Amino acid sequence: MKNIYGYTLESLEQYFESIGEKKFKATQVFEWLYKKRVKSFDEMANVKKETIAHMKQDFLMDYPKIAAKKVGKDVYKYLFTLDDYEHVEAVLMLHDYGKSLCVSTQVGCNMGCKFCESGRRKKVRNLKTQEMILQLLQIEEDLNTRITHVVLMGIGEPFDNYENVMDFIDILNTGKGIDLGARHITISTSGIVPKIKQFMETKKQVNLAISLHAPTNEIRNQIMPINQAYPLEELLPTLKEYIKKTNRRLTFEYILLDGVNDTETCAIQLAHLIKGMNAYVNLIPYNETSYIEFRKSKDENITRFFTTLKKHNIQVTIRKEFGSEVDAACGQLRSKYEEA
Repeated sequence: MKNIYGYTLESLEQYFESIGEKKFKATQVFEWLYKKRVKSFDEMANVKKETIAHMKQDFLMDYPKIAAKKVGKDVYKYLFTLDDYEHVEAVLMLHDYGKSLCVSTQVGCNMGCKFCESGRRKKVRNLKTQEMILQLLQIEEDLNTRITHVVLMGIGEPFDNYENVMDFIDILNTGKGIDLGARHITISTSGIVPKIKQFMETKKQVNLAISLHAPTNEIRNQIMPINQAYPLEELLPTLKEYIKKTNRRLTFEYILLDGVNDTETCAIQLAHLIKGMNAYVNLIPYNETSYIEFRKSKDENITRFFTTLKKHNIQVTIRKEFGSEVDAACGQLRSKYEEA
């Protein structure tokens, strides 16, 4: 049996037509699931008993278990136990502009970024659509709150789980579903060029962020193995094509690692690399983990990097630091829990 939270509105319409029902039943069910947040088919008061009996035979409504929860200043970190006893994380961050949920898309990750705890423990499997949706639903229920932004920046590479991620975004964005505006959703990728090209053809108004983290192939090869498959001379033209085709501003994520990619020379190289692009740089202070040797850049180096980009007319921000006290680095809580 499949979990009903894995169905988009369109696929649920197809299901009802396949059992001889009118497809508007899908809209009714979607509203019960995502507007009224019922957790039982029997609570769907305007759906016929015969239809409910059919859904009970065909669908599950199971939620994953919250295995652990940590609370810090403006941050909540959750660890979920899935049906196969694997674990994934989600982090809710409280910003001035709203409540942003960082969602995982895979159990583990095969991208192998050297600074990332998720990459240290290899990919086990992709998350199903419902396993992403239910991260949001459970946290909203647990905190009795409404999440205003979703970023796919947790454990995993979203474009390595492309179809399930696209369905997840459809359910988030559907007016009869969670109804989260596309521009409040951000996908982060380490730079899988063919999937970026595929994504730009969808014409979704979702934000795209690129985990860049280095201004040269030499440095990027050392810390991000994906660069050996899709080096900067292939990635950058694709991103320029994306901007031209979608007319959307791009975000470059740049984690500052002490003595690795945080020099003034690196800042100048980065400015030259992205000059003229409709993009901005989000500088991210590194969240250290005991399993990995990289260290957070010194405050003066972060400030210098920021100032240098500004001098070269690059739009740049420094991400607010979250969660060092709650193991907020991607994969950190999962590792501690499973390796304890």
